[in-house]
Amino acid sequence: MSDHVAHHFDSAEQQFDAARLGMWLFLATEIMFFGGMFAGYTVYRFLYPAAFVEGSSHLHLVLGTVNTAVLLLSSLTLALAVRSAQVNQPQGTVRLLLATLLFGVVFLGIKAYEYSEKFAAHHVPGKYFVLGETHNPDVVPGHVELFYSFYFAMTGCHALHMIIGIVMVSIVAVKAWQGSYSAEYYTPLEMTGLYWHFVDIVWVFLFPLLYLIG
Repeated sequence: MSDHVAHHFDSAEQQFDAARLGMWLFLATEIMFFGGMFAGYTVYRFLYPAAFVEGSSHLHLVLGTVNTAVLLLSSLTLALAVRSAQVNQPQGTVRLLLATLLFGVVFLGIKAYEYSEKFAAHHVPGKYFVLGETHNPDVVPGHVELFYSFYFAMTGCHALHMIIGIVMVSIVAVKAWQGSYSAEYYTPLEMTGLYWHFVDIVWVFLFPLLYLIG
């Protein structure tokens, strides 16, 4: 039996299946978590359509588009990293994981810049919220503020998941550099990939809902 197989499993295959089942159960809870926010957003989007369009018009579409491309590339490099491990190419695995980390950091850096713009423009919900010039003079500022409440809650939770993902990728990158993964054992790498792809998919839904409405 492989050294990587825990004593309470009969085989590496059984251990892999158990890990994959556990990750999918965890991701199911994450779907419910984000699903609640998506449902709340949908309700208020239909209640205040003009206000949500107004709020979306103040977001930086170019930066949002760049971030979407960055995340899609990160999913590709992570998938290739898993493939490299499956074909016993440890150096390729490390390089691709480092590329994934770079894309993740770039995404968070761009998101931090977007947040700084919103703070400077006083578009953060709260007592100092100021809408400023509007494209539609009939919108109620309080309703636009509600849009930004969803914007910061949803993108903030997503960014937190990105940070957790970067920590996970960092750990498996160190393990890969130490030669821990091969065609016989790459379970942690595969589970990290599942998590990373899930976080990327959440952004694929967030991007059109927040940046492309109206």
